[in-house]
Amino acid sequence: MLGLIRSCVPRLVAAARVIATTVCLLSSTQAFAQPVPAPAPPRVLAGVVIDADSRAPLAGATVSAADTATTTDPLGRFRVQVPAAQVDVSVTAPGYLPLVTTLDLRTADLNEAELAVAREPTYATTVEVVAAPVAVSPATQAVEPRQVLRTPGALDNVFRALQTLPGVAATEEAGSRLAVRGGSPDQNLTVMDGVEIHDPYRLYGLTSAFNPETIARFELATGGFSVKHGDRLSSLLTVENRDGAAARTLGGSAALSITDANVVLEGGLPGPSTGAWLITARRTYYDLVAERFTDQDLPQFADLQARATWEPAPGRKLTLFGLRSRQAAAIDLDEDDINGTFDDDTDNDLWSMRFDTSIGTRGQSHTVVGYSNTTSTFGVDAAFENQAQRSNTPDDRFATAAVVFDRVFSVEDLSVRQELAWTFGPHVLEVGADVHRLSTALDFTIAGDRNPTAANGSSVQGGAGLPDLLASRSQTTRGGAWVQDTWRVGARGSLEAGLRVDRVGLTSETLLSPRLAGRWSLGVSTSLKGAIGRYTQSPGYEKLTQADYLLDLTSDAARDLRSERALHVSAGIEHRLGQGVVVKAEGYYKRFTDLLLGRLETGAELDARLAQYDFPAALASSIPSDPIITTVPTNDGRGRAYGFDLFVSRMSAPASARLTGWASYTWGKADRDSYGRRYPFEYDRRHAVTAVAGYRLTSRWELGSTIRVASGFPRTSPVGLRVAAAADVRDADGDGKLTELRPATDATGLLVYGVDYGAVANLNQARLPVFSRVDTRLTWRPRGHSGRWEYYLEVINLLNRRNAGAFDPVLEYDPASDRPRLVEERNQSLKRLPTLGLRVRF
Repeated sequence: MLGLIRSCVPRLVAAARVIATTVCLLSSTQAFAQPVPAPAPPRVLAGVVIDADSRAPLAGATVSAADTATTTDPLGRFRVQVPAAQVDVSVTAPGYLPLVTTLDLRTADLNEAELAVAREPTYATTVEVVAAPVAVSPATQAVEPRQVLRTPGALDNVFRALQTLPGVAATEEAGSRLAVRGGSPDQNLTVMDGVEIHDPYRLYGLTSAFNPETIARFELATGGFSVKHGDRLSSLLTVENRDGAAARTLGGSAALSITDANVVLEGGLPGPSTGAWLITARRTYYDLVAERFTDQDLPQFADLQARATWEPAPGRKLTLFGLRSRQAAAIDLDEDDINGTFDDDTDNDLWSMRFDTSIGTRGQSHTVVGYSNTTSTFGVDAAFENQAQRSNTPDDRFATAAVVFDRVFSVEDLSVRQELAWTFGPHVLEVGADVHRLSTALDFTIAGDRNPTAANGSSVQGGAGLPDLLASRSQTTRGGAWVQDTWRVGARGSLEAGLRVDRVGLTSETLLSPRLAGRWSLGVSTSLKGAIGRYTQSPGYEKLTQADYLLDLTSDAARDLRSERALHVSAGIEHRLGQGVVVKAEGYYKRFTDLLLGRLETGAELDARLAQYDFPAALASSIPSDPIITTVPTNDGRGRAYGFDLFVSRMSAPASARLTGWASYTWGKADRDSYGRRYPFEYDRRHAVTAVAGYRLTSRWELGSTIRVASGFPRTSPVGLRVAAAADVRDADGDGKLTELRPATDATGLLVYGVDYGAVANLNQARLPVFSRVDTRLTWRPRGHSGRWEYYLEVINLLNRRNAGAFDPVLEYDPASDRPRLVEERNQSLKRLPTLGLRVRF
């Protein structure tokens, strides 16, 4: 058939020439009688190429119109000249399905065309697969890597950028842990290319494990995520690494920020092979400079990451990925108020292999095998000036706290994940399963004093309920399987219904989690979304390392533990105003049951502790006689969280637009029911307002700012003072008991007082003050957006506001009393921090 067509082509061309000549001869009289109209001048076609899902501009896309082709700039913009006619326009970009459309330019230019391209399926198949529209959870927000790099105050850290989104709160100003819509940090799941990430932070949360230069996309679901992921109650962060630049022999970029320097090298596979490679390295540099002036090993880290992709045949793709990270610190301090050593060694290794293939013309398969190993060793042997304990003397005679603490934690995870998908008419059916073989170990010893400011005895900050010694080993298997159907409902709607089944080896449970999400279009620009579902989280140290409290999962009580559970309900409306502006409003409700927490001392445990005290009757009120919270785990916790978000964004905008960014307001309430009472959750935040804006001053200069104002978190405030206790190692009372606790006194015999935080009824009954901060950045691109170089000046906490992440109790001399005066000082705040940075691409 092909040969026949080829043989006919010359004859058809000859016939066309004869017909054209005849027409010209027949109309020659009219042709000479009437003037020939001048051709219409060419038209200008300009606009932006965007991601159809996230509405983010797409750089490097190829736009072809008539006989002209161009590439979009870093902001996704393009401009070409075309004939004054109806023009066929095509858009192609790596990782996206091609777009072909017809635009009418017969009468005027078109300067604000918006061309939206759909992302290819994760499986990168080249066969035709027709899919129904996906019913996205109303609580899902895509974050492009460029937004992480350009958000003032983010420090190239995706977790700091996520803190500017509605419903997301930073648990501390300098860290990266997140509290999402009433959930705790251990309830957040982070997945990179299908592999669970157990340690997503570097430098104690100052930066993250992810280099935005090598990421294709971040996506945060603050609730209502699909059955494809489980074993977490609160949120899901999905990270997709990008492939190397297959069209280039060698390319890359380099950057320098306040936290580290990084370099990226990438290119296509050599020879006839289809594929690409990418290698990136990051390392702190300030420690290399500081070592010339000090003999301290300041906190530092180094990451090496490699990725290679190979397509052996159309519709098949093999991806190999490896990550090696090392973090260390060794500090020896000899100051007036502190003397001792601090040591840290943290190793993270990860590798994965992924194979994507098509199954016929309507099926896809995605297989991921991953292995990760995280080991952290941390030790402190120091003496601190304890300003929360002193006698009432004019000279500052503070007590000394001895902190001797060693902790070794490791988690090893071998995982396999399989996903399958088929299309059947208007339906997309997805099934899959994942299995984790986990080996965890936790060893710690506490030989020194406990933290007197930790109101909760199970606090990882040295609570009074922590045991002196814990040695825990665990090997468990947990797995899940799911089925999900997505289908169209009429011409405007779609539904996504799924069921997840989890098997937990530690608790021997089989858990069912049904989930449903839907979307309904009210028109071209407005849509409604909703989701409801059940979520579970199994006990495990791989989660508790992100928590604020420690639980002993090797105790006898751990044998009766159950998985935690949550119900998510959310609904929202989204409206597009044009010019790239999107407005969203979402409401949510979460109900938590079977939450893990440390139980109170039993009567026998309380009696045994109180028996150590040998206080005179006049000081009996200073004995802490209320039960304290221990590390023995129970499922006695319950809770709820509800609220709403308002979100206005302009991530992509016309070429003429100077202002981009987003703003949000969140109202929320979260509380917990435990210990016989209801009290505010640790990260309950009633109000939060955030604005992130970038303003293009000229083609070379851009000014950006992040503004955040939020209500303070709950806190436990002191209820007064009590006489401190000290071990009677010298048998001062002559009763022969060397382990009893006697009233503490100073060198002159005056009583030493400490802070009293009361019983569990006092937990979280006070509030921190309002948090507010302004970060700003000035960026200069010498050759504009198309140039290779970029320099920026950034100032964190521009107004130098002293926020309070906590209040430290300080006892002062009170000449009008027989005991010191209690005052509280703000702590855990960042001072104004100016920094310079640069990026270059080659």
